[in-house]
Amino acid sequence: MPRQGAIIAVLAFAGLASSFMFTLVVPIQAQLPELLNASREDTAWVVTATLLASAIFTPIAGRLGDMYGKRRIVLLLLALLVVGSIIAAFSTSLLGIIVGRALQGTVTGVVPLGIAILRDVLHTNRVSSAIALISATLGVGGALGLPISALVTQYADWHLLFWLAAALGAVCFALVLWIVPVSVLRTPGRYDYVGTAGLAIGLTGILLAISRGNEWGWLSTPTLALGLGGVLVLLVWGWFELRISEPLLDLRIAARRPVLLTNLASIGMGFALFSSNVVFPQILELPLETGAGFGLSLIAASLIVMPAGLVMMVLSPVSGRLSRVVGPRVLLIMGAAALVAAYAFVLIASSEVWHIFVSNLLIGVGIGFGFAAMPMLIMRSVPQNETGASNGLNALFRSLGTSTAAAVMGAVLASSSTVQDGMQIPSAAGFQLTYLLAGAGALTALVLALLIPAHRAPGERHPSLPE
Repeated sequence: MPRQGAIIAVLAFAGLASSFMFTLVVPIQAQLPELLNASREDTAWVVTATLLASAIFTPIAGRLGDMYGKRRIVLLLLALLVVGSIIAAFSTSLLGIIVGRALQGTVTGVVPLGIAILRDVLHTNRVSSAIALISATLGVGGALGLPISALVTQYADWHLLFWLAAALGAVCFALVLWIVPVSVLRTPGRYDYVGTAGLAIGLTGILLAISRGNEWGWLSTPTLALGLGGVLVLLVWGWFELRISEPLLDLRIAARRPVLLTNLASIGMGFALFSSNVVFPQILELPLETGAGFGLSLIAASLIVMPAGLVMMVLSPVSGRLSRVVGPRVLLIMGAAALVAAYAFVLIASSEVWHIFVSNLLIGVGIGFGFAAMPMLIMRSVPQNETGASNGLNALFRSLGTSTAAAVMGAVLASSSTVQDGMQIPSAAGFQLTYLLAGAGALTALVLALLIPAHRAPGERHPSLPE
């Protein structure tokens, strides 16, 4: 059996690599129409494809891990990352990049699967801190990866980004194969293919409506048809899942009050996190003469944003210890409160670069605590053979929050923009509105966290997680 510290380190590295995929193309996003000889609406699929694949495959991967082995599915996802990265690295057309980016998005499932592996193989006294570290990688990878992406695109061909992603995936694959043990805990039964198709179709409709509604028009026929159609499919899917003996996701477990409230709070936490990822780089990079920005280069802006990721990483062992002392519910409340404070601060003071820096540090604190608490709240309320699927569902709710944030923040800034020298410039009032909306998302997460029961019902306790 490998040393437990090595298992944690390898799974954390895999989590960092997976979350890096979300900021991989940020430095070239504005140049994609020129680089790929396509319209801006079409190149938006380079980002949309990753978000869709992440949201759809994460809960599915969790269920597959519970049934067929968590390490096996982690290796499969890392292999898809490598294949997708190589496809994108060789591509000069839009279609090839979209296919590659979609395959890259599937790797997000390694985080909830890694958390489930930790619960299976670690000693009880190390579980909380290890889960906090793996959870933190969801924010850390993107924050640390942004300056790396900026440096690569400034000094090398943009295809090198995808070769870098392929190398990361290959290293992670080798390390997982070498270090991470096979989990013997399996869920018996048949795989629910009909439920998988229903979930994928429903989520695709809703997420497409959310992510593309700004370009298509929120009341346009495609947006309404996809959004309402997706909701209808998910309602039928839920009815079906409740009536079969071996569902993709056990909705009765997901409906338990602690699990449901934690998942709903995850939407608000994801919304608050991704809002800062969308808004802060823009306001930092806008030219000074616009009256709304600070005129920093992409590399300088990414260095202002990056410390939030470092805060999340540093707080991960603290989060684990705090969880053992005060419980994951209080930890989630503290995280949501820090996010509320972050956006309250930037609403009051946003005229200097250090104001953005301080607010982003507070967001790092909030996500560090909140993301550490959520999987612990989930796992203490579900059977051990459901941890992969349940954590995958929680990751899905976070993805709903991030996808919604990308669409809402983009729509707000676009609607407040004026054209200067052929460039769309968001107004200062538009940025203020984004802070208010992000703060509302954080406040919603705080209220939901306060509603989570302080004590579980008898029989829901599991010895692998401390109270």
